[in-house]
Amino acid sequence: MELKVAFVVVCLFALAITFTEAGIPKCCITTKRDIPVRVLQKVQRWTMQQSSGACDISALLLYVRDMRKPICAHPKVKRILISLRSRVKRNKQKAVY
Repeated sequence: MELKVAFVVVCLFALAITFTEAGIPKCCITTKRDIPVRVLQKVQRWTMQQSSGACDISALLLYVRDMRKPICAHPKVKRILISLRSRVKRNKQKAVY
């Protein structure tokens, strides 16, 4: 009887860890600086990984269209992304007028 109870408790803990954020965090281990512009143009969103949390390094996670996993980029790539976005917005505004 005790073995059945222990098994149920272990299964419940496994489910709780799987369905919550209590699992092992997914951190970037290395970062890339040289990312092609055409890849940067396909970025849908990005988030910052802070080195002060569970992860060891600061990184910029780039979520690219048609890619399953995010790209781990150096935080300085964010400036390039912002400048690309502002260029696209300016070009769209010029096309409207």
